[in-house]
Amino acid sequence: MVAHDEIGGLLPIKRTIQVIAVQNQASKELEEPSNKRVRPLARVTSLANLISPVRNGAVRRFGQTIQSFTMRAENKSPGSTHKSCSKMAAPTPPKRRNSVLWSEMLDVNMKESLSTKEIKRQEAIFEMTRGEQDLIDDLKLARKAYHDPMLKLSIMSEEELAHIFGDLDAYIPLHEELLTKLGEATRPDGTVGQVGHILVNWLPRLNAYKGYCSNQLAAKALLDQKKLDRRVQDFLQRCLESPFSRKLDLWSFLDIPRSRLVKYPLLLKEILRHTPKDHPDVKGLEEAVILIQGVLADINLKKGESECQYYIDKLEYLDDKQKDLRIESSKSLLCHGELKNKNGHKLYLFLFQDILVLTRPVTRNERLHFQVYRQPIPVQDLVLEDLQDGDVRMGGSFRGAFSNSDKAKNIFRVRFQDACLGQSHTLQANDIFHKQQWLNCIRTAVAPYQHASPTEIKELPDLSEESEENQPPVPNTKVQRRSSTISGVVEMDFEANVDCSIADSPEEPKAGKTQKSSSRKTRDKTQQSIKRKETLV
Repeated sequence: MVAHDEIGGLLPIKRTIQVIAVQNQASKELEEPSNKRVRPLARVTSLANLISPVRNGAVRRFGQTIQSFTMRAENKSPGSTHKSCSKMAAPTPPKRRNSVLWSEMLDVNMKESLSTKEIKRQEAIFEMTRGEQDLIDDLKLARKAYHDPMLKLSIMSEEELAHIFGDLDAYIPLHEELLTKLGEATRPDGTVGQVGHILVNWLPRLNAYKGYCSNQLAAKALLDQKKLDRRVQDFLQRCLESPFSRKLDLWSFLDIPRSRLVKYPLLLKEILRHTPKDHPDVKGLEEAVILIQGVLADINLKKGESECQYYIDKLEYLDDKQKDLRIESSKSLLCHGELKNKNGHKLYLFLFQDILVLTRPVTRNERLHFQVYRQPIPVQDLVLEDLQDGDVRMGGSFRGAFSNSDKAKNIFRVRFQDACLGQSHTLQANDIFHKQQWLNCIRTAVAPYQHASPTEIKELPDLSEESEENQPPVPNTKVQRRSSTISGVVEMDFEANVDCSIADSPEEPKAGKTQKSSSRKTRDKTQQSIKRKETLV
């Protein structure tokens, strides 16, 4: 079968079919509207909307370019396109603080008339002013976006919110007052003359933060407990994803006043550093620096007493003999944190100004408590020994006693100066930094009671570390020390008297005369080997 083309020539069948198909397609394009080819671009629009929001500007611009092409092809207004894509629009980016420098707002001629030192001084004053405004905005935001909605929706009770938020509203007028005075001291050209006298009169009012900072530990504990509630958790998560939060959680807003307090000395010193020595503002700034340091010292003292009492109330005693008046009368907590003992169990230690308390954290009714472990060690009777890495094997397992794979690092030992009063405790920190912190704190606490140099301290016998749990030590009892020998395990008793003399070891069943004599020799050798130098730090 053949066909004729338009010129009249003969064509093969396959080519004839192709020509007819092309002609039919051309005729359809003439009959149908020209916007038929827009559909593929509509699909691209949905693909652009499916692109996940990222920080890469190139990808974001790419999506916007595709949408603009589609808008032109479909001959739609920008408003209608935005409306059709609103369901799959990317989340609103978080709000950012204005970071414009003071010098960037200056007139060129004005900037040339000021010295470099004066510009830096004005920058420091402007940073303080802007920081006050940011603090006021955050305090208002905490009330408007968190406190009021949770109260209105009954997510938390009024008493719980008052305990967590404190008197935040009372501090807003305090900082507005400083902001107003700094504004009044600003000249028409934007420069500020003297600020020293303003700060000297205003800084003492920061003592109002004593109660707020003292309550922070208890407020944080209550907030963490309430986060276990699904409604609270969902509300806080929605706020965190909202742009007003700037990706900060609720506690970050509640902690902003404290972080602002510790910045004041730095801000004042920065202003003073860029103020010429012959400037009339120098004297006022120097007085303000001394004043703010005193205010912060008083706040820290009050906060420390509150923190100390908070943990004292969390202590639980297994035996009345563990109670000590030095714990109840403590006003300062020098150091506290989690360590591991020789058996690998987690302990939580509290170093008060007069006594060291070892505890184990326990949870009851979703609240954390600390169960006192063994006998607390008074600081005046405390002996500290810095152990080298590998001196002690941790873990407490039978296999670990014969392996070299679990040699401990970052370890130290604490014990009574009088070895008859209690056990020693070998403790392990997470890293060398935390170990050094503990050593420094303990040395600082012991220093007032140190009457002799380390070389003058008599050698003390080493006490065993008992592996039993929940059993407070009883004074005037025998403490056992175990030593592995070839024939077996030989138990040695240390008699708890003034001289701590070694008593005869109990006879083991089925032991002959040979084993008894070898046990005595082993005791004598072990007694000599265990004597080592202790350092009273």
